[in-house]
Amino acid sequence: MSQATSQAIFFHAGCPVCVAAEQQFVQALDPTRYRVEVVHLGEAAGRVSEAESFGVQSVPALVIDGQAFHINFGAPLSALK
Repeated sequence: MSQATSQAIFFHAGCPVCVAAEQQFVQALDPTRYRVEVVHLGEAAGRVSEAESFGVQSVPALVIDGQAFHINFGAPLSALK
């Protein structure tokens, strides 16, 4: 089996919108193509600045190879600081 070649980070806040997005999108990513890390910003507030550095403005958001994709609006990052 080949190793995953792309990094994906799913940032969320644990809200129902975020949980639904995680179930829908993260589980759909091909594990042979993507190494997926799930980051709950409510529990890892120190990583909010990392999310901002990728251009994440609200959660849930999926960052693939450094590019942010906003999935739905659950909470602004400012609410997680």
